[in-house]
Amino acid sequence: MSGNRPVGLVTGAATGIGRAAALALAKNGYDVVINFSRSDDAAKATARDAEAAGARTLLYRSDVSDDTCVRAMLAATEKKFGRLDVLINNAGTTIDVEPKNLDEVKVEDWNRVFAVNVLGLFLVARAAVPLLRKSPNAGIVNTCSIAGLRPSAQPLPYAASKAAIANLTKTLANALGPEIRVNAVAPGWMEGDWMKRTLAENYDGLMARRAKYTPLKRCCTAEDVAETMMSLILGNRFVTGEIVVIDGGFSSTT
Repeated sequence: MSGNRPVGLVTGAATGIGRAAALALAKNGYDVVINFSRSDDAAKATARDAEAAGARTLLYRSDVSDDTCVRAMLAATEKKFGRLDVLINNAGTTIDVEPKNLDEVKVEDWNRVFAVNVLGLFLVARAAVPLLRKSPNAGIVNTCSIAGLRPSAQPLPYAASKAAIANLTKTLANALGPEIRVNAVAPGWMEGDWMKRTLAENYDGLMARRAKYTPLKRCCTAEDVAETMMSLILGNRFVTGEIVVIDGGFSSTT
């Protein structure tokens, strides 16, 4: 089924940044492909909310590191919508190991983080390119992280994978231009479930401390990230290969 409405695909769209991005697309007149791997109920809730905002949706369960599944997802996208205008590569994973504990990092865990965060990004982008090239305003936005741009307290494989995403964003921008613009967003400390799991009982205190030393006096939200993604999609037509930091000015003033 084809239509005149533009179509966006969001990986990891069940929760957090992915959910916020899917809903932002829906509110801006896009139909949305909602990719998820595990959170079935949360993904269905995202789909319901996107539909309430006026979007048609395609809910698709797929591990982004599986090339066969990824290609099937893009084929299903083309079958239902007949087009693809925006790809938001947001799917990601991490481990719970402090960066100083090198011996605690298992090889299989390192490989899994890179399989999802880096290989998965490439596989989805590669499968999406033929459809994106047909769009009059094609864009890819990748979810990077401040952890990939400067030393941080994030686990080593996660930080290294986000550094790889920063490089891949620039490399893809060069490879896919002028038809497809490729940018990334790099959030700083994020409010929400991810950091709650990471910081546990220290969440409230550490988030308040970070907000205190941030020029805009609060931490980043998923909606902040989605807003920046939409600005890169709807405007900024001469911007590609950029990584936009979203941390309220913290990294530039500390």
